[in-house]
Amino acid sequence: MIKGKLYGIGVGPGDPELMTLKAVRIITECDMAAGPLANGENQTAFEIAKKAVPELEEKPFLSVPMPMTRDLKEANKNRDRAAKMIIEELSKGKDIAFLTLGDPTVYSTYLYLHQRVRKAGYDSQIIPGVPSFCAAAAALETSLVEGKEPLVIVPGSYECTEEMLSVPGNKVLMKTGRAFEEVKGLLKKHGLFDRTQMAEQCGMEGERVYHTLDEAPQNPHYFSVLLVKPGQEET
Repeated sequence: MIKGKLYGIGVGPGDPELMTLKAVRIITECDMAAGPLANGENQTAFEIAKKAVPELEEKPFLSVPMPMTRDLKEANKNRDRAAKMIIEELSKGKDIAFLTLGDPTVYSTYLYLHQRVRKAGYDSQIIPGVPSFCAAAAALETSLVEGKEPLVIVPGSYECTEEMLSVPGNKVLMKTGRAFEEVKGLLKKHGLFDRTQMAEQCGMEGERVYHTLDEAPQNPHYFSVLLVKPGQEET
């Protein structure tokens, strides 16, 4: 029996021109596409990829339900169910392009499927994409890190804790839109408010950059990235 192969493909932050040549080729060659059905990211990743691969619209698309929950037991049940849907198509010999925003290794649902598909005896491969925080730094025309500065990446909507902000180095706070007021309060408390910049919907239609948080809207888009640079001394 010929088994299909699963590809976890990062489509980048939003601009289809930032998709890699490899991503475009594999999406073109795959029999079908798939994506997570959560928070509209499925549709967003699909729309980005479609601009680079117009024929994607003609391919079958598998929407994999993976609702967000903090209940680990429930989350694992959802992941098992999603993997079963993917495996069912792979068992028919179909190669699948699973589309994710940014890069599949950065806060992506794809890795949970990758592990389960491998465990079931099917082949899978990760195709990297441009992470949103790299695109954000470019849009803000600033560096992420210089010299010996470390970089800390934090999922701002969930775990932007004081402990993480206290860790030495520059910070990337991902998808901060839903917890923006809470995040601003923590930044002010730690004296980092004036050292923070923001990119909203970077690479997408409606992209905005804010070199100070005083310029930022009160309720920014879900796809917002904060870059926090404490201004460490050179070593």
